[in-house]
Amino acid sequence: MAPSHEWYQLTKEDIAQGLNVQFTRGLGQKEALKRREEVGENRIAEGKRISPFVLFVNQFKDFMVLILLIATLISGLLGEHADAITIIAIVMLNAFLGFFQEFRAERSLQALKQLTSPTALVLRGGEWGRVPAAELVPGDVVAIENGDRIPADVRFLDVYSLKVEESALTGESVPVEKHNRPISGEEVPLGDRRNMGFLGTMVVGGKAVAVVVNTGMQTEMGKIADLLDSAQAMETPLQRKLEQLGKTLIVIALLATVAVVVVGIWQGHDSYSMFLAGVSLAVAAIPEGLPAIVTVALAIGVQRMIKRKAIVRKLPSVETLGCASVICSDKTGTLTQNKMTVTRLWTGGKVFAVTGQGYDTEGQFLWKNRPVDLRRFPDLRRMLQIGVLCNDARLVKAAASGIARKKRLNQTGDWSVDGDPTEGALLVVGAKAGWYAGSLAQTWRRIAEIPFDSERKRMSVLFQTGEGKQFVYAKGAPDVLLERCSHVLWDGGVRPLTPELKRQILTANESLAGMALRNLAFAYREVNGRLPDGAQGQQQGLQQEQQQVWEQRQQQGQPQIQQGGQLQKEQQWGQRQGPQSEQQQGQQLDGLEKNLVFVGLMGMIDPPREEVRDAIATCYEAGIKTVMITGDHQTTAVAIARQLGILPRHGQVVNGSDLDRMTGEQLAQHVDNIYVYARVSPEHKLKIVQALQARGEVVAMTGDGVNDAPAIKTADIGIAMGITGTDVSKEASSLVLSDDNFATIVAAVEEGRGIYDNIRKFIRYLLGSNVGEMLVMFVAMLLSLPLPLVPIQILWVNLVTDGLPAMALGVDPQEGDTMRKRPRDSRENVFARGLGWKIVSRGTLIGLCTLGAFWLTYHENPGNLVRAQTVAFATLVVAQLVHVFDCRSEISVFHRNIFENTYLLVAVASSALLMLGVMYYAPLQPIFNTTDIGWREWSLILVSSAIPTIIAGILPNIRHRPRTPRSLDREVA
Repeated sequence: MAPSHEWYQLTKEDIAQGLNVQFTRGLGQKEALKRREEVGENRIAEGKRISPFVLFVNQFKDFMVLILLIATLISGLLGEHADAITIIAIVMLNAFLGFFQEFRAERSLQALKQLTSPTALVLRGGEWGRVPAAELVPGDVVAIENGDRIPADVRFLDVYSLKVEESALTGESVPVEKHNRPISGEEVPLGDRRNMGFLGTMVVGGKAVAVVVNTGMQTEMGKIADLLDSAQAMETPLQRKLEQLGKTLIVIALLATVAVVVVGIWQGHDSYSMFLAGVSLAVAAIPEGLPAIVTVALAIGVQRMIKRKAIVRKLPSVETLGCASVICSDKTGTLTQNKMTVTRLWTGGKVFAVTGQGYDTEGQFLWKNRPVDLRRFPDLRRMLQIGVLCNDARLVKAAASGIARKKRLNQTGDWSVDGDPTEGALLVVGAKAGWYAGSLAQTWRRIAEIPFDSERKRMSVLFQTGEGKQFVYAKGAPDVLLERCSHVLWDGGVRPLTPELKRQILTANESLAGMALRNLAFAYREVNGRLPDGAQGQQQGLQQEQQQVWEQRQQQGQPQIQQGGQLQKEQQWGQRQGPQSEQQQGQQLDGLEKNLVFVGLMGMIDPPREEVRDAIATCYEAGIKTVMITGDHQTTAVAIARQLGILPRHGQVVNGSDLDRMTGEQLAQHVDNIYVYARVSPEHKLKIVQALQARGEVVAMTGDGVNDAPAIKTADIGIAMGITGTDVSKEASSLVLSDDNFATIVAAVEEGRGIYDNIRKFIRYLLGSNVGEMLVMFVAMLLSLPLPLVPIQILWVNLVTDGLPAMALGVDPQEGDTMRKRPRDSRENVFARGLGWKIVSRGTLIGLCTLGAFWLTYHENPGNLVRAQTVAFATLVVAQLVHVFDCRSEISVFHRNIFENTYLLVAVASSALLMLGVMYYAPLQPIFNTTDIGWREWSLILVSSAIPTIIAGILPNIRHRPRTPRSLDREVA
């Protein structure tokens, strides 16, 4: 049943032949059953699902987790049951967190399935009836109307003012007007296939008869589901770094154990004692608190981000934002408001600007940058009145709007639009002038309408005033409506439409179009109390037919369809193939649309969010490239990109057709210079993300539609819109913006960078301290000295002193230049940018100073080893507590105010009190092998502990280099 050409290219006859169906009868029941057995049910298939048990077990395959389990075993063997229980608790906490994150992320396809229609009205064997949409097969003839979800991919046979909301699939910012004519051309983008309907999209106006051409996984929605199922979720840089760190630590731990044991036995120490000492050092070398501290730091960052309107679904994604180098952003609803807004008016040779945001009815009309009194401009008042009356949408208070169908009710602030966004924009601009449809309807009664459609490109309505006068109000495409005008309204008077005036109108239309505005023209005609050209009888016949339809629907218990206060002309689907076409109705009332008086033009656009331009400028300052990816037209995309500062002077613009001709390798070669992608499909978005990743970029992908989900899942960090976003995009994402604000991404990036900096701080602190502990023991072995620390002291320092201050570092305030640094390389080693040197050098100083204090104390009184070990224990602890303040800055301890982090001060004080407790509390002294010491020992301890910090602060940090953003040409063409 597959055609040699695309379905949108074929005529009705070719489609009927290709699908082997008669459109007047539909498929027979037996044939439909046979085809369903061949092609399967009309459902979105699920990929291979992993059981919850397997998901949970997989959490224990991480290398760092295996290390912690080994540490648990060792602690248990040493009798340190409290330590073992703590480690097990940490491991289980991380396992449960990871399990719930992955379990929720894999629900994307379930959300996608919810977009399908439950039932469909289908023609089988010459009779109309409802069947489950899952039973549809290629060749089924179906009927759809306002409010339905299209149940499969269909080709339209007959249409009646049909408009379909496809933004979730194509990114088109306004509903698409459909027709039934063949479309020529190869590889026509989805958004331009105006004779096709796609599974899951919403009908927001009109009705149609269509034939099913693809079902299930062969539909465009099914292709997205396949992409989403096959897309690989990227491992975050933090996960890679922790895995790398774990491997490094296990090697160090094994070497430390072997070295201490071998050297100690060689020096004549007891083998069992040396084994315990070596194992204690191995446990100390593995900071078992690291995963817990990372989790706490991320969780605290998540709470801060929630306050800034960013909801994190996956904890590691917080850190990933910190190294994002490219943000791929959808245009509609993300960079723009997703609300058509009239911004320019042209009438009588004058251009007026309109202020106000979205559907807010507050705004001003400006002429030459000054507010105007509308009473002085009758031409402008007439055009605004036409826009309100020649309209089928509704402007309502949000509080009174109730629950509307998703995507049909566009709600913002106190007002919402129910209906077509373009017509909603006309109601809003009219309301700014005080014109409301409800109040006008009291004196203007609608008695006939010729609907707007893609063939006629215009809409006309016949009104009768309270005085008995009748007017035709019309709106439509400027070039089409202008051809039906014989006069023009100019400075309050009606003039003949001369070639010169017509040229001025066309020039004004081109000027507004050059601003990427969608233009509508407005005209009117007074018909002096009767319809022209003998159409009076036709109008009466139309009203009688409407009344008959109403009575039929009442008898059958069917709801009425209201539009603009009048019943639409409608026939029962079972009586004919479909409704009377708008072309037939237009022919009946064509006399209404002649000799019109041209009034003016309205230019509208889905405007950018006001705060986005500043957010993008901040991104550039931080070295982050912003890329616009949209299904909208190239002209509109370029205009928005220039307004926001996305498109630099030499930046390139690529459309979907260009991407089809490029291989992945070719795109990767040019992707660095491309800033705008227009008219793209879901496959294109995925291709773009993969090309950027192939160039080594860390990609953040934002979006709100179903079409964004595969790319969101594949990107390093997927960001979905919380208000306008579909469930599919949210489930595939790592981050959800509760305010749909691009500027929130910048705040999230700042938090992500700060969190990673804090992770580096406590890694520096933990490992620097552990290096000092190992060095004390190892050097003492080499010098044939007694053990400076006993195993219980090493474990105590590792559990208490390392834990509390390290956790406090996780909430350390950010430094002031966080967003003035270029993104870090996601491939860099966790010890990059001098961190490894800082760890080794500071750990060495701590170890040598601790060993020096031990040697001096022991040399003074060789018979009191416990006293010397107590001094070594206290020196090591105090040196680490001083070291934690040094870790707050990449430069030195003197670079930041030590009182900025209250949590750190409390943690240091707590650790110090715990140290004093095991030193001076008599019951604990035998357990921890400590004793009382005096002021002389404390003087030695304090001096020895301060030496590492003093040396690090005085010596210039030659490794410090300020990081500056990469050069980005922000000059907009």
